[in-house]
Amino acid sequence: MLGSLRSEDGKGAVRMQDRYDTHIDDLWSALTDPDRLVRWLGEVTGDLRPGGEFRAHFFGSGWKGTGRVQTCEPPHRLLLVTQDADEPDEHVIEVTLTADGGQTILVLEERGMPLDQLHAYGAGVQVHVEDLAAHLAGQERCDMQQRWAELMPAYKDLATNVG
Repeated sequence: MLGSLRSEDGKGAVRMQDRYDTHIDDLWSALTDPDRLVRWLGEVTGDLRPGGEFRAHFFGSGWKGTGRVQTCEPPHRLLLVTQDADEPDEHVIEVTLTADGGQTILVLEERGMPLDQLHAYGAGVQVHVEDLAAHLAGQERCDMQQRWAELMPAYKDLATNVG
């Protein structure tokens, strides 16, 4: 799996799509339950209802920031707005899930990142999605830095066509 990159209103966007051998409710739980998020992504605390605000720390990438839940339509759609303490711009993360028999299709888009850093964001988002797949398969997270470095050349190539 390799995501796609694009420019949208002068900012970058990353899109990932993958299919998981699990039911939609299980995948939704892995994406929204803090007790499960901590196993593959990081710590998320706060009000996770629509309009609620939360704090997050992603273990692999080290990202720390705040966010708010814009839309939550279980088990199909989640729209978050996040902000890194070091960046003035907000990012939008949109997740949609579609049941397909005993499997679930995930589409994740993150929008709002600087175009000159889009390749790095693309590789990072992919590592997080791969860690989600590992969690669902009962496996451990990968070595974030190693996997990110492996993915960077491919995402640099993708980013040359964006802008």
